Amino acid sequence: MSVFSKNIAWISDKMKIVGAGCLVGMALLTCVDVVGRFFRHPIFGSVEIVGYMATMAVAMALPYTHKIDGHVGVEILVRLFSAKTQAIIDICTRFLSFGLFMFVTWRMTLYAHTMKKSGEVSMNLEFPEYVIIYVVAFCLLIFTLVIILDIAQHFKKLKEI
Repeated sequence: MSVFSKNIAWISDKMKIVGAGCLVGMALLTCVDVVGRFFRHPIFGSVEIVGYMATMAVAMALPYTHKIDGHVGVEILVRLFSAKTQAIIDICTRFLSFGLFMFVTWRMTLYAHTMKKSGEVSMNLEFPEYVIIYVVAFCLLIFTLVIILDIAQHFKKLKEI
Protein backbone atom coordinates (compact mmCIF):
# COMPACT_ATOMS: atom_id res chain seq x y z
CA MET A 1 0.00 0.00 0.00
CA SER A 2 1.50 3.32 -1.07
CA VAL A 3 1.89 6.40 1.10
CA PHE A 4 -0.80 8.13 -0.96
CA SER A 5 -3.36 5.39 -0.40
CA LYS A 6 -2.47 5.19 3.31
CA ASN A 7 -3.05 8.93 3.68
CA ILE A 8 -6.36 8.76 1.84
CA ALA A 9 -7.44 5.80 4.00
CA TRP A 10 -6.46 7.72 7.16
CA ILE A 11 -8.41 10.81 6.09
CA SER A 12 -11.38 8.64 5.12
CA ASP A 13 -11.36 6.96 8.53
CA LYS A 14 -11.31 10.33 10.31
CA MET A 15 -14.13 11.57 8.09
CA LYS A 16 -16.16 8.48 9.02
CA ILE A 17 -15.73 9.33 12.71
CA VAL A 18 -16.76 12.95 12.17
CA GLY A 19 -19.78 11.81 10.15
CA ALA A 20 -20.82 9.43 12.92
CA GLY A 21 -20.41 12.27 15.41
CA CYS A 22 -22.67 14.45 13.28
CA LEU A 23 -25.28 11.70 13.22
CA VAL A 24 -25.19 11.34 17.00
CA GLY A 25 -25.24 15.13 17.38
CA MET A 26 -28.33 15.36 15.18
CA ALA A 27 -30.16 12.84 17.33
CA LEU A 28 -29.15 14.50 20.59
CA LEU A 29 -29.95 18.02 19.41
CA THR A 30 -33.33 16.94 18.06
CA CYS A 31 -34.22 15.20 21.33
CA VAL A 32 -33.14 18.17 23.45
CA ASP A 33 -35.03 20.55 21.17
CA VAL A 34 -38.23 18.49 21.34
CA VAL A 35 -38.05 18.35 25.14
CA GLY A 36 -37.30 22.08 25.20
CA ARG A 37 -40.31 22.79 23.01
CA PHE A 38 -42.47 20.80 25.41
CA PHE A 39 -41.37 23.19 28.18
CA ARG A 40 -41.65 26.20 25.85
CA HIS A 41 -37.86 26.70 25.55
CA PRO A 42 -36.78 25.43 22.13
CA ILE A 43 -33.17 25.64 21.00
CA PHE A 44 -32.75 28.61 18.68
CA GLY A 45 -31.42 27.57 15.26
CA SER A 46 -31.66 23.85 15.93
CA VAL A 47 -33.22 23.19 12.52
CA GLU A 48 -30.29 24.89 10.78
CA ILE A 49 -27.72 23.05 12.87
CA VAL A 50 -29.39 19.68 12.25
CA GLY A 51 -29.47 20.45 8.54
CA TYR A 52 -25.76 21.26 8.55
CA MET A 53 -24.97 18.10 10.50
CA ALA A 54 -27.06 15.99 8.09
CA THR A 55 -25.16 17.43 5.15
CA MET A 56 -21.85 16.75 6.88
CA ALA A 57 -22.85 13.19 7.84
CA VAL A 58 -23.72 12.29 4.25
CA ALA A 59 -20.62 13.94 2.76
CA MET A 60 -18.28 12.42 5.33
CA ALA A 61 -19.70 8.92 4.80
CA LEU A 62 -19.21 8.82 1.01
CA PRO A 63 -15.57 7.61 0.88
CA TYR A 64 -16.08 4.90 3.50
CA THR A 65 -19.31 3.70 1.90
CA HIS A 66 -17.55 3.41 -1.46
CA LYS A 67 -14.62 1.62 0.15
CA ILE A 68 -16.87 -1.11 1.61
CA ASP A 69 -19.03 -1.26 -1.54
CA GLY A 70 -22.05 -0.06 0.39
CA HIS A 71 -23.68 1.85 -2.45
CA VAL A 72 -26.74 0.41 -4.11
CA GLY A 73 -25.98 -1.41 -7.34
CA VAL A 74 -28.11 -3.33 -9.79
CA GLU A 75 -26.15 -6.39 -10.78
CA ILE A 76 -28.84 -8.78 -11.95
CA LEU A 77 -27.72 -8.67 -15.58
CA VAL A 78 -24.01 -8.11 -14.95
CA ARG A 79 -23.71 -11.32 -12.88
CA LEU A 80 -24.48 -13.31 -16.02
CA PHE A 81 -21.32 -12.09 -17.81
CA SER A 82 -17.83 -13.54 -17.51
CA ALA A 83 -15.47 -12.32 -14.78
CA LYS A 84 -13.45 -10.30 -17.29
CA THR A 85 -16.54 -8.59 -18.72
CA GLN A 86 -17.76 -7.82 -15.19
CA ALA A 87 -14.40 -6.27 -14.35
CA ILE A 88 -14.45 -4.12 -17.50
CA ILE A 89 -18.00 -2.93 -16.76
CA ASP A 90 -16.96 -2.17 -13.18
CA ILE A 91 -13.97 -0.13 -14.35
CA CYS A 92 -16.14 1.80 -16.82
CA THR A 93 -18.75 2.66 -14.18
CA ARG A 94 -16.03 3.75 -11.78
CA PHE A 95 -14.50 6.00 -14.46
CA LEU A 96 -17.92 7.56 -15.02
CA SER A 97 -18.31 8.01 -11.26
CA PHE A 98 -14.88 9.61 -11.09
CA GLY A 99 -15.75 12.06 -13.85
CA LEU A 100 -19.10 12.94 -12.32
CA PHE A 101 -17.78 13.51 -8.81
CA MET A 102 -14.72 15.41 -10.01
CA PHE A 103 -17.10 17.75 -11.86
CA VAL A 104 -19.35 18.06 -8.80
CA THR A 105 -16.31 18.77 -6.59
CA TRP A 106 -15.15 21.52 -8.94
CA ARG A 107 -18.64 23.09 -9.11
CA MET A 108 -19.10 22.90 -5.32
CA THR A 109 -15.80 24.69 -4.83
CA LEU A 110 -16.85 27.43 -7.25
CA TYR A 111 -20.24 27.67 -5.54
CA ALA A 112 -18.59 28.02 -2.12
CA HIS A 113 -16.34 30.75 -3.49
CA THR A 114 -19.37 32.58 -4.91
CA MET A 115 -21.22 32.27 -1.59
CA LYS A 116 -18.17 33.61 0.24
CA LYS A 117 -17.91 36.62 -2.06
CA SER A 118 -21.63 37.37 -1.71
CA GLY A 119 -21.44 37.23 2.08
CA GLU A 120 -24.60 35.12 2.33
CA VAL A 121 -25.33 33.71 5.77
CA SER A 122 -27.99 31.43 7.26
CA MET A 123 -31.34 32.91 8.21
CA ASN A 124 -31.41 32.43 11.99
CA LEU A 125 -27.87 31.92 13.21
CA GLU A 126 -26.24 34.06 10.50
CA PHE A 127 -23.68 31.31 9.98
CA PRO A 128 -21.62 31.67 6.78
CA GLU A 129 -22.87 28.77 4.67
CA TYR A 130 -19.84 28.75 2.39
CA VAL A 131 -17.89 26.99 5.16
CA ILE A 132 -20.18 23.95 4.99
CA ILE A 133 -20.01 23.99 1.19
CA TYR A 134 -16.19 24.03 1.26
CA VAL A 135 -16.20 21.08 3.69
CA VAL A 136 -18.56 19.15 1.41
CA ALA A 137 -16.32 19.94 -1.57
CA PHE A 138 -13.33 18.60 0.38
CA CYS A 139 -15.27 15.43 1.23
CA LEU A 140 -16.13 15.00 -2.44
CA LEU A 141 -12.46 15.46 -3.35
CA ILE A 142 -11.48 12.68 -0.96
CA PHE A 143 -14.29 10.59 -2.44
CA THR A 144 -12.90 11.07 -5.95
CA LEU A 145 -9.44 10.07 -4.74
CA VAL A 146 -10.92 6.92 -3.20
CA ILE A 147 -12.54 6.18 -6.57
CA ILE A 148 -9.16 6.60 -8.30
CA LEU A 149 -7.54 4.14 -5.89
CA ASP A 150 -10.42 1.75 -6.47
CA ILE A 151 -9.95 2.00 -10.25
CA ALA A 152 -6.26 1.16 -9.84
CA GLN A 153 -7.17 -1.90 -7.76
CA HIS A 154 -9.68 -3.03 -10.37
CA PHE A 155 -7.06 -2.72 -13.11
CA LYS A 156 -4.79 -5.00 -11.05
CA LYS A 157 -7.64 -7.50 -10.73
CA LEU A 158 -8.32 -7.29 -14.46
CA LYS A 159 -4.69 -8.19 -15.22
CA GLU A 160 -4.97 -11.24 -12.95
CA ILE A 161 -8.05 -12.57 -14.75
